[in-house]
Amino acid sequence: MASIIGRKAEISELSARYNSGKSEFIAIYGRRRVGKTFLIKEYFKNHFAFQHTALSLVDKKSGQRTEQLKHFFYSLRQYGWEGEQQPSSWLEAFFLLKQLLGQKDDGSRQVVFIDELPWMDTPGSGFVTALESFWNGWGDCRDNLMLVVCGSATSWMSNRLINDKGGLYGRLTDVIKLEPFTLSECAQFYEANGINLSRYDITEGYMILGGIPYYMDYFAKGFSLAQNIDNLFFKKNAKLKDEFDRLFRSVFINPEMKMKIVRALGTCHKGLTREQIVQKTNIKGGGTLSESLAALEESDFLVKYVPYGCSKRAVHYKLNVSSI
Repeated sequence: MASIIGRKAEISELSARYNSGKSEFIAIYGRRRVGKTFLIKEYFKNHFAFQHTALSLVDKKSGQRTEQLKHFFYSLRQYGWEGEQQPSSWLEAFFLLKQLLGQKDDGSRQVVFIDELPWMDTPGSGFVTALESFWNGWGDCRDNLMLVVCGSATSWMSNRLINDKGGLYGRLTDVIKLEPFTLSECAQFYEANGINLSRYDITEGYMILGGIPYYMDYFAKGFSLAQNIDNLFFKKNAKLKDEFDRLFRSVFINPEMKMKIVRALGTCHKGLTREQIVQKTNIKGGGTLSESLAALEESDFLVKYVPYGCSKRAVHYKLNVSSI
């Protein structure tokens, strides 16, 4: 646990839930690259009864239901399942998980970690129904089970899990939103990694990278802030040159509309009204636009505000610069 920078409140919550003596269903969400997976794996030191990471949606073929199920089956095999028959549905896949956990149960706490949960909910897959069945019909009754799920698609985590009105309503025992590092945590991170930066440079770096540990971890020792930023974004074959496209395509199933909105907002520092967004993007101003704006807001890509002196109807949307 010594390698975790900051995250004291989150560690305290995880510790309390681990030692609660009852079943726990915990959702951890936050923007991509913020360190959700690192926190869970470092805190539990990979001592999981079962762990699975969904296939990315960037590759449309690998993100399909059959490929997701096959990948889940391989994770079951990795953690000790000896059956040969691959599941043909998520109901069957979670049934196999119940069987595996039952076989391994020695009375001690069983931590199950499923990472990038939203990617598993492909169209028509029946994934959420199967997850409901797994938890409501079995997991909730097992005092030693701790189910931890993570997701970067915050709109999915919010609508389909945290604020679900169906079978998972009120089933979560804890929700943790992992935020970017504070300035103080950034300073701790650089010091722990032998990166020598002045306070001014740490602040300027924060304005560029938004306190995202994944990006900060690319910094090289012995280089100035300007040199590191140049290496990451501007040099030929820079590591983060295509991050914008990769980020959106990994977080949103249909990212094109969101990218249009973000590019439009990038043209105006003070932000745009809904009507101005429609004019600049040619997106129809109906429910689809509302859903896209809500998804971007929940994912911390934009903020909504009313300019000083304007009526409450004059809502503006502007980029959350630290998240882009």
